[in-house]
Amino acid sequence: MNVEEFRAYCLLKKWVTEEFPFDEHTLVFKVAGKMFALYPLERQPPQANLKCDPDRAIDLREQFDGVIFPGYHMSKKHWNTILLGLLPRPMVEELIDHSYDLVWSKIPKKVKSSLDN
Repeated sequence: MNVEEFRAYCLLKKWVTEEFPFDEHTLVFKVAGKMFALYPLERQPPQANLKCDPDRAIDLREQFDGVIFPGYHMSKKHWNTILLGLLPRPMVEELIDHSYDLVWSKIPKKVKSSLDN
């Protein structure tokens, strides 16, 4: 999955915005102002940081050793870095979905309600 495909998939999700809050090389996707995906444009091979349930994060790192590892410059407990070219697209999409859902589930009902209005 290349950056255009990754970006397009993230932007399909409800209430997602993209920005460069850290520098001009790190594309960040947020839902309701909270990060759920980061794509460092200049890092090779292509990779992304995605939020992950802590127990699942450990399982994924063991199952996909060398392809999924603790989040680069992120909380190692809650974030994974994935090498995009080494995972099938459906798996990447499922990991994006998981990250988005984790973040969305923590958004207060009041904020969610205001987004719908």
